[in-house]
Amino acid sequence: MIMGTNYVNLRAIEKDDLPQLMQWRNKPEFRKYFRETSEINISKQNKWFEMINAINSTHKMFAIVDFDSNKLIGACGLCYIDWVNRSADFSIYIGHNEIYIDNKYAVEASELLVDYGFNVLNLHRLWAEIYSIDTAKKIFFDNINFNLDGELRHTYWHNNEWHNSLFYSLLSRDE
Repeated sequence: MIMGTNYVNLRAIEKDDLPQLMQWRNKPEFRKYFRETSEINISKQNKWFEMINAINSTHKMFAIVDFDSNKLIGACGLCYIDWVNRSADFSIYIGHNEIYIDNKYAVEASELLVDYGFNVLNLHRLWAEIYSIDTAKKIFFDNINFNLDGELRHTYWHNNEWHNSLFYSLLSRDE
């Protein structure tokens, strides 16, 4: 377990977490922000769980749990870890109470995840791709000191219009 100080801890995702994570993951109001926008079933959720727990997995995923109650409130992780170039895709959301992203739970969880990525895994660069419609994460990444590296135009079709991809990063030396 990775211990926080105020609001959250991070722990390994357990099989028992999968139904709740799948329910949050399938919410249309969350799903529109994810790269994989189709609804998933328990079979796909189980395959994902097996993939993140494989010995050679390039994903380090965590359950975000409430500091006081130890209740599951979200998920975060470092995905597509490139060990040669020491980089990983940064992923996070808070499903509890349909929060998605906030300045309390998500910020502390991201601080723990960044520390883990740089100081435990010895990564050099954390990055994230979000869509331009994801206002909450635009504000969030600015607040946690990720840099906006660039924008790709018309990469995502949603609600009968094109949206751009925004790429953010944080380097170990930025810490």
